[in-house]
Amino acid sequence: MTDLIVMKTSGRKAPKVDVGAPDPAKLIKGKYKTKTWNHFTGEGERLYCGIWESTPGKVPVDYVEWEFCHFIEGEAILTNDKGKKWKLKKGDGFIIPAGFRGTWETVKKVRKHYVILMPDKT
Repeated sequence: MTDLIVMKTSGRKAPKVDVGAPDPAKLIKGKYKTKTWNHFTGEGERLYCGIWESTPGKVPVDYVEWEFCHFIEGEAILTNDKGKKWKLKKGDGFIIPAGFRGTWETVKKVRKHYVILMPDKT
């Protein structure tokens, strides 16, 4: 039998939190501190699922992976390298394709569900 994986950030079954911050030389503005609760790793360590959050700030991004996001709370602006902007908020779901380059700006503290698929190494 296979059990469900219930994603929580606290309690007995919550995974250990990974606290992070960008390289200060790459930080565009704000403090941008992050927390990640990775609940599942599979498919030969290519698939990751969990909960991620960040404080306000702006950083450059360069995605080699595909990522599905669903905002539980907060607001962010993603801008691609051509200058097109997407304003995202609580309740929004979206996919960031591999090859997306630009910036991620957390305007109000973001908490999101994520599903990441890394590229095949073969």
